[in-house]
Order: sequence, then C-alpha cells, then structure tokens
Amino acid sequence: MSPTTGDTSETPIVLIVDDDDDVRASLRELMLSVGIEVNSYASPRELLESEIPDRPGCLVLDVRMPGSSGLDLQQQLLSKGNAKPIVFLSGHGDIPMTVQAMKAGAVDFLTKPFRDQTLLDAVMAGIERDKSQRLEARTVKQYLERLKTLSPREREVLREVAQGRLNKQIAFDLGISEITVKLHRSNVMKKMQVSSIGQLIRAWEALPASIRDPASD
Repeated sequence: MSPTTGDTSETPIVLIVDDDDDVRASLRELMLSVGIEVNSYASPRELLESEIPDRPGCLVLDVRMPGSSGLDLQQQLLSKGNAKPIVFLSGHGDIPMTVQAMKAGAVDFLTKPFRDQTLLDAVMAGIERDKSQRLEARTVKQYLERLKTLSPREREVLREVAQGRLNKQIAFDLGISEITVKLHRSNVMKKMQVSSIGQLIRAWEALPASIRDPASD
C-alpha cells in the first residue's frame, strides 16, 4: 500500500474478507487500481480480532467461508454496534440468503462472476452510505452533548415544544407563566445551538428514542 501523508481519518478504506488467497489479491488490486485503500482478511475471525479502522468505507465479504459465514459476520458486527455497509459476494444465486443479507442492511449481493465496474459501483455506494451514517452519528453525538447542558425544566420545555405545544399550553402543563416558558425556550435554543423551532424539532427527533422517552429522565 502506498504511504499517505496528513490526516487519513476520513480517507475511505475497504475491508475484504475472503478465504481464497487469489480472490483477496484480485479484489485488492482492483480497489487499489482506482485509488481505494484496502485491508484484507482471510476469515471473519481475523477481522473481528483486528482493530477495524475508524474511517469511512465498507466491507466486501464472501458469503460462504469455512466456519463463520459472511452472514454470521454481518450479524456479529451489528450486535457490536458496527453497521458498516457490506457488499456480499456469492458463487451461487441464493435468493433467501440475498433477502436475509439485504434486510440486515447489505448494500448489494453480487453473484460471481460479476463485472469489476459492478463491484466498484457497489463499493462506492457503500462508502457514501457509511459517510452519511458517520456524519449522522457525529451530529447526534453533538446534540446529546448539548442536551446535557439543559436544566431539567429546560428539557421539559424542549420536549413540549417538540410535540408542537404552544407557549400557553406548556405554561399550563408545567404550572409556570408564559413569560417563563419563553425564557426557557430561548435558553434551550441557545444551548442546542439552533436558530429556529424547525431546527430544534429536527435536533430533538434525531436523538435516540430512549432519550426522548419521558420515563428515561
């Protein structure tokens, strides 16, 4: 792999998992030929025992491998909270397997032989999806950090505003004055770093359901 300089944290990388040495080498050469960095692994266990790079990218997995299959690996990664996009490769057109993989979030399920460009297109789609997922995750993390700065009363007002309640309704529900509601709402918008009610509602809706549930407070 060619050496790189500077910050590589957002440089895409493809992770290839296949028990066939020749297939891994071929896939690696294909990715490198279009400037995509690659890490390759001979088995799902080898990948799981390695440190998966914290960078945008996707996995290219052979469905059928000795021991743990590509589908097993997909489920293991999901259980660990790693929803990195996957492109599956198969030597057989197995419709039930394809359905299972796609329902679990696979980008594509390609049956061998396939065109190089078809695989590259699927990989690029996976990389773009992962970029979006990573951006969304960073945004949610920012909102959660800002949410921690709110007082309990401000969180109550935020929840009421997000539910479309008017100031006078919020005042009645919480037993406070409308002026106090307006003050809390203004503080909430400053702390959440939004400039409109629409942005505030979008920020609220982006938070995990467990946070938006009143019972979790």
